[in-house]
Amino acid sequence: MVRKVRSHPGVAAPVLAWSPQPGPQTAFVNCPVFDVCYGGARGGGKTDACLGEFVLHQARHGRAAKGLFVRRRQVDLASTLERARQVFGAAGARFLEQKSSFRFPSGAVIWFRYLERDSDAENYQGHDYTRVYVEELTQFPTPGPVDKLRAALRSAAGVPCGIRASCNPGGPGHGWVKARYIDPGPWRIVAEHYASPFDGAEVELGRVFIPARLTDNALLMASDPLYVAKLQQSGSAELVRAWLEGDWNIVEGAFFDNWSARNVVRPFAVPPGWTRFRSLDWGSAPPFSVGWWAICPDPTPVQGQGGAPMSIPRGALVRYREWYGSSGKPNEGLKLAAEAVAEGILARETGEEIAYAVADPAIFASDGGPSIAERMFRAGVPWRRADNARVARGGAMGGWDQMRARISGDEAGPQLVVFSTCRDFLRTTPVLQHDPARPEDVDTESEDHAADEARYACMSRPMSAAWRRTRRPPPPRAAWTPSPGTRRWSGMGGGARIGCEAGAAARRLAFRCSAG
Repeated sequence: MVRKVRSHPGVAAPVLAWSPQPGPQTAFVNCPVFDVCYGGARGGGKTDACLGEFVLHQARHGRAAKGLFVRRRQVDLASTLERARQVFGAAGARFLEQKSSFRFPSGAVIWFRYLERDSDAENYQGHDYTRVYVEELTQFPTPGPVDKLRAALRSAAGVPCGIRASCNPGGPGHGWVKARYIDPGPWRIVAEHYASPFDGAEVELGRVFIPARLTDNALLMASDPLYVAKLQQSGSAELVRAWLEGDWNIVEGAFFDNWSARNVVRPFAVPPGWTRFRSLDWGSAPPFSVGWWAICPDPTPVQGQGGAPMSIPRGALVRYREWYGSSGKPNEGLKLAAEAVAEGILARETGEEIAYAVADPAIFASDGGPSIAERMFRAGVPWRRADNARVARGGAMGGWDQMRARISGDEAGPQLVVFSTCRDFLRTTPVLQHDPARPEDVDTESEDHAADEARYACMSRPMSAAWRRTRRPPPPRAAWTPSPGTRRWSGMGGGARIGCEAGAAARRLAFRCSAG
């Protein structure tokens, strides 16, 4: 809030100062925690909170205060700079357009920059700031470039340094922001402990999420009473709820916008007669993802995530187990050797009959030595190349089309369901965003490893377009005896065998016999 106060001695014109609104905005500017994330809903006063926090910061520390304000893209800075001219100008700051910075009468300075590429963060090595502000944090697909800026937070004058961020649900970084800030709970300070490599002394850095909603921005509500109505015109009821209430379980612009609660079931004992297989997306520095799948042979009653009864339809893929090779930090892998991963896979599937396994074709590449696939084969875990077609070409369905089709399913239910215990799939896949340059593809800068591996699984048992258009619940089965001329076709990789009637009638059905 910009308000008018008395003139300072020797200053003819009145000085305008900024003050926070009561509630979350006040808590944000006064928070002593090193890493503070603010917002979670539209209209919560996030930009003003970040700009105003630096006004107060420089008032306390004078010329020792140095700030860096970043957005993902240069065009995103336009509206922020316009508001900064008002807030900072009221405090007497002068805008230096060529340097895109503001200098205050106290000597403090703040620069406005953008990090369009992750490598742009390397340009700030050797810089020193007492405050780093990151607006719309979820626009960064990974935390890497933002985390690199933390190394520039230092002060020879002893000024307390910190990082301040704002965000809304949605965007390519929704998953990692939710995991880091939202999931631990609002207002809860999470402490991370580090040991000094020089003397072993333990130090602690904290982070906290401060939620803010539109109702916390009394100034906006008073100046634009129609803002809520305009939001309600902008999207579905679920999306508006995400904007107004900061609901992080609803994702704006999700690639799999057909994903819903009906795709998640409570764990159950997979019957021994179900065909099982596994899929792999390899990773060392980034995480690897292994998924175990079972094929439902007949409609099966189960419990949904909330305990409500539901039925898994015939032919559905059921993800009943996963192993996600992550260090616990977003998009950071365990760097395990191929042999160690193979050993872990065998340990997890002891006693199970795995019909076949598909993997990222990249593991079959050989560069002067045995490939990853060969090394895992020697350790007792064979793979075959997965179909890596991501998008449709030449009339054939791509991997993402196959996955979306299974997620939607038909009137009998979804053709892809996931155990609620597959946490990393559920954490990363439903929140994936479209690639800005290729809307029909997933943004590959995001944490897409579990989704890639699930795509391989879907492509190993593809659903044809004609099958999806014509599929209906099967009629009651009657006693049936194969007629002469009936052929038996093998399912994929030694899976279930399906009898397909030979002749013109069978050829008219565009049915891939691998559908289970």
